[in-house]
Amino acid sequence: MRPILMKGHERPLTFLKYNRDGDLLFSCAKDHTPTVWFADNGERLGTYRGHNGAVWSCDVSRNSMLLITGSADQSAMLWNVQTGQQLFTFNFDSPARSVDFSVGDKLAVITTDPFMGHTSAIQVKTIAEDPEDQIGESALVIKGPQGRINRAIWGPLNRTIISAGEDTIVRVWDSETGKLLIESEKEVGHKKPITSLTKSADGSHFITGSLDKSAKLWDTRTLTLIKTYVTERPVNAVTMSPLLDHVVLGGGQDASAVTTTDHRAGKFEAKFFDKILQEEIGGVKGHFGPINALAFNPDGKSFSSGGEDGYVRIHHFDPDYFNIKI
Repeated sequence: MRPILMKGHERPLTFLKYNRDGDLLFSCAKDHTPTVWFADNGERLGTYRGHNGAVWSCDVSRNSMLLITGSADQSAMLWNVQTGQQLFTFNFDSPARSVDFSVGDKLAVITTDPFMGHTSAIQVKTIAEDPEDQIGESALVIKGPQGRINRAIWGPLNRTIISAGEDTIVRVWDSETGKLLIESEKEVGHKKPITSLTKSADGSHFITGSLDKSAKLWDTRTLTLIKTYVTERPVNAVTMSPLLDHVVLGGGQDASAVTTTDHRAGKFEAKFFDKILQEEIGGVKGHFGPINALAFNPDGKSFSSGGEDGYVRIHHFDPDYFNIKI
């Protein structure tokens, strides 16, 4: 399985996102410039210039027309995917961390970091059909818990928002009222900050990755813990195959700790686990530094990883992969 290496970022990768058709891959990095690539051959299509801080996350609308990005420059921007034109900027009092379009793309949830006396917050914005009509006000603001919210996504039918972050707790909020509906129990939950959160293709369950060297699978409606996957490194990124019962974890020590510990070349691998049996079934090596971002192509036939080393790697699976027997 030969990876396609894409060098388009000067700084570490932070987030990867495929569009719904799986033909485009969007990458975010600390170098201020989100980039879009052809997902099959890794050819760079273009960049989105306008942020002047690290870009932490992005999402793309169902019809692949709109891109939203959240940045450390205290803004979230809407872009025309095809032309790269900035359509609108949402300004905040603190860095924008996580962005996620609702089903139907009429709303977006954006989280903002604790900063200069502001607590973390979850903000819901209405997305206008015509960018000319776009407004900046939030339809709902939920004052967040202590510490940073690293990820917030929409639950089923946009009725809930699921958030997780530094305080290790997963929470489900009512997206209309902002009321807290359920939160994960301390006994079964993560012991260290949650770095990443990704839902399954059908939205019935989601997975969280944490610095406590584990990933956990949760039921979206009840927040029941279903499975736990244990690895030997902090987990920075998680994703699930839409085709097979496979979970992928990526991570490694913090960049600052890498020099003092074992860093054999390419030691940072994306580890594959059997979703049901919770057993590790393989790994894909390659990055020279921790993996910060993972995404599965919606067709399940390839996945991509983004690292601290500034590279995006696309891996198209060999036919053998689809016949793995445990």
